[in-house]
Amino acid sequence: MSQPAVAALAPLPFELVLDDGEPLETEWHTYELPLLRSLIRRTMAEQGRTDFYVGANIFVYYSVEQAREVAEEMEKGVEQTAFRGPDVFWVGGVDPDRVRKVWIAWEEGGRLPDVIFEMLSPSTAKKDRTKKRDLYARTFGTAEYFMYDPETCELEGLRLAGRSYRPIPPDPNGRRLWSQQLGAFVGLWHGIFEDRERDWVRLFRPDGSLVPTPEEAERQRAEAVEAELARLRALLEERSRS
Repeated sequence: MSQPAVAALAPLPFELVLDDGEPLETEWHTYELPLLRSLIRRTMAEQGRTDFYVGANIFVYYSVEQAREVAEEMEKGVEQTAFRGPDVFWVGGVDPDRVRKVWIAWEEGGRLPDVIFEMLSPSTAKKDRTKKRDLYARTFGTAEYFMYDPETCELEGLRLAGRSYRPIPPDPNGRRLWSQQLGAFVGLWHGIFEDRERDWVRLFRPDGSLVPTPEEAERQRAEAVEAELARLRALLEERSRS
């Protein structure tokens, strides 16, 4: 993992860009990213973990040079080629209460994402599979890298071995990929989310059950209460007849 540059400990001679105003690729992306972020947070809560940060569609600054390139591109209004950040990322073992508008490695002890998710699109797929893959492996030292192409419904998972990635083998059913970092499976789920029936990238517990959204969890609780009430009513009726 790269270490913070000494120069980064002093005030920067330029303004950090917090948002470039660029919209997400598709409507699906606008729902998938916050969904996945929410599910990662819930997974951590179920494991009793609070020492983490999970971001979605925010900048990740790994060096002063990269930050300068981003600022210069915005100032000049030229084509954006400098790295901005991944779609969704997770960092373990960090202060959960720190207020962050962007992730700045040199303010985090040199820490960079441990897990990254990229949702591919025709305009980003090549870069995600080449330039970003190399950056995440060699500069970030990101332990796990997941890519999903909503056009082909292809989900890929990579795990760092040395300074390069190796494919994560699927589970025995060939459907899900185990994330050692998150302690959960990453897989596809076809269903309705926010009134939209699509294929969604979701997380699954070690036993294979779906990590629920807050709405799904509330519905499950209501169904469990109703089932318990029905059981008690049946028991009372049985006793009254005896």
